[in-house]
Amino acid sequence: MYEQISTNKWKSGFLMFFFLIFVLGLGYVIGLAWAGPEHPYTGLIGLAIAMIIAFAMAFTSYYHSDKIALAISGAKPVGEGEYIRYRNAVEGLAIAAGIPTPKIYVIESPAMNAFATGRNPERASVAATTGLLEAMDDLELEGVIGHEMSHIKNYDILLQTITIVLVGTVILLSDIFLRSLWFSDDSDDSGGGWIFLIIGIILAILAPIVAQIIQLAISRKREYLADANSALLTRYPLGLASALEKLAGETRQLKTANKATAHLFIVQPLKTQKGTRGRLMNRLFDTHPPIEDRIERLQHMAGDFVPV
Repeated sequence: MYEQISTNKWKSGFLMFFFLIFVLGLGYVIGLAWAGPEHPYTGLIGLAIAMIIAFAMAFTSYYHSDKIALAISGAKPVGEGEYIRYRNAVEGLAIAAGIPTPKIYVIESPAMNAFATGRNPERASVAATTGLLEAMDDLELEGVIGHEMSHIKNYDILLQTITIVLVGTVILLSDIFLRSLWFSDDSDDSGGGWIFLIIGIILAILAPIVAQIIQLAISRKREYLADANSALLTRYPLGLASALEKLAGETRQLKTANKATAHLFIVQPLKTQKGTRGRLMNRLFDTHPPIEDRIERLQHMAGDFVPV
């Protein structure tokens, strides 16, 4: 299990590093495509524009993304004396994780799901639907809360915010470049200029798709990591595995969820008619890894723990 945690961490780190290089490289190439190889300094201008856009978007997301996610989801704070079982699970697992107790929210919905948000453990929140709280027994609920607590402890929410900002930067850069072609000067017919222009156009079209795939790959790795860390916190992987089995059978859609917040939830909240496990396109564009894979891994981990 520890080997799996280590593998998930370095794979996430590699994907994040590649993503940063990809965004900066896109800015540089688009800068060259604007003016051609005879003006190499425009590449640095494109690079600077990419960094400025990313910084501006990151600043806004860093301070407001959690409030936006909670508001969109219709989450309401849990008062003292309400949902005692839920509160006890959050408080107990926060102590086990060694982090402050996050703010506790509930979403009035019969659909089963949960998510965590916040830029760091000191400013974190956990939200669960009433459907999930009613359907899960104590061990299953602890498994779900342990998963969300792991997201908070591992700064996954901050990582996801950064990746969303990078995707937004790529889309914005691509859109700016493609729109600027309508107003560009076509008098330069040098071969080198046309080559860079064609490369820039191809990148501008394909870059948003590639960026989305990288973001989703990072999201899936962090889900596996949170599952493994939940097993460590609760000392009972089968609790989360049983919860995921119930979640896999959920047919009701969480009406307040959308594509912008789907990656936050413990399972995909948007019910779509997708193909079966193993199809490459489904694996590339899913926000979460297949539930059956997650259950399989947790069941395999169960052998690492000696019952007390």
